[in-house]
Amino acid sequence: MLKSHGELSAGPLQISDLRLHADPSRVVLRPFHLGWQARNAPGGRARRLVDDICGLSEAEVAREYAKVQSDFQARHWQTDTMFAERFVEVQAALDLDESNFSDERKRLIGAYFCHEYTYSAAALMNPSIVPHPDQTGLRDGACRFVMSLRAVGEGHISSIGFREGIMHSGGRFELWPQAAFATAVELEDASLADSEAGVIVQRHRDSTLSNTVIFPITEQQRHGLEDLRMVRFDHGDGDFEWIGTYTAYSGSTIRSELLRTRDFKEFSLEPIEGDVARNKGMALFPEKIDGKFMMIGRQDGKNLFILQSDELERWEGEGALLMEPAFPWEFIQIGNCGSPVKTDAGWLLLTHGVGPMRKYALGCVLLDLEDPSKVIARSREPILTAVDADRAGYVPNVVYTCGLLKVGEDLLIPYGISDSAVGFATTTVDELIDYVD
Repeated sequence: MLKSHGELSAGPLQISDLRLHADPSRVVLRPFHLGWQARNAPGGRARRLVDDICGLSEAEVAREYAKVQSDFQARHWQTDTMFAERFVEVQAALDLDESNFSDERKRLIGAYFCHEYTYSAAALMNPSIVPHPDQTGLRDGACRFVMSLRAVGEGHISSIGFREGIMHSGGRFELWPQAAFATAVELEDASLADSEAGVIVQRHRDSTLSNTVIFPITEQQRHGLEDLRMVRFDHGDGDFEWIGTYTAYSGSTIRSELLRTRDFKEFSLEPIEGDVARNKGMALFPEKIDGKFMMIGRQDGKNLFILQSDELERWEGEGALLMEPAFPWEFIQIGNCGSPVKTDAGWLLLTHGVGPMRKYALGCVLLDLEDPSKVIARSREPILTAVDADRAGYVPNVVYTCGLLKVGEDLLIPYGISDSAVGFATTTVDELIDYVD
């Protein structure tokens, strides 16, 4: 499973044969809107559609709904319940008197206001990985994990998908299977859909995490949730919170935001306040250092900076310069590839560099444990770069990751391949540290 792959230059890494690919067959049931956000003046499209459905006899309603069930019941999960829930939203938005509708007519109306969306048809990329909140029942040093994925679908909209799995000692790992359907998270307070502040979303109570997708919700997120970098943050005394930084893209502007959860059932999506929020690609350290929250970021578009703050939600200033490009494969720019991992030798941080022809490659750097602004060593050559067939894809000549998992002294690195697939590499802490100068 972990033999070398002939289409990557892998340095100290062992490359798995396992690949995850963009998949147009995976669909999720999503609300279909007809512009009622403008409060639907009488005669609007949404109200006229409901009126047309109300004009059907009960026999016609039964026939039409039977067609919907025949087409979609096997492709989705709990379709009757989801259509009924969608009717409730339509009823509230259009101020309908629900007593005028039979249960079947309600579900048919709900079906007209839903559609299938292929959330990962165009691209799958830029994974992040953290220990799972549930580590019960594991033996022999195994670790259950959560991996996030950036999935790109119709309209180049980025969403966040998840996969769960287990990593065993020695670098062996496995992913849990996915169902044929996916389920979108639900907004706790629908009135906040256009909010500039944070929102809370919840996983469907009967859905697994591996079959859950977080879609853009607020106006700032409208065109995508990009490149989530997750970390299990240690607040001390056994209090862990899973926190991720990501880019919220409106279609014209970007803003850095935080995903926060303690159980991967309820998620807070909230903006980062302060100067730092206008940048992207930041990664949080997994614990406070000298009483401060710390992040790695690229504040000038080219170099790596180290940032600190008293508050997780607010980051002011430009930080201190940490690293500049030093080698040809990173002359254009460098950036982090996820949160630093704590080792006995120092903070181990994966980086990416951009070289000629905008080719992305992965590197690594070792930072001082007590003062992460000090660089102990860095890789002179990439630890991973795409060659041959792996250079082709949605965005060519790219390998990129948003994090790695440390289990004992073993490391698991999932990574994006030209924005068209996700691969996996393993190594050990010692092997990676031996590679840096």
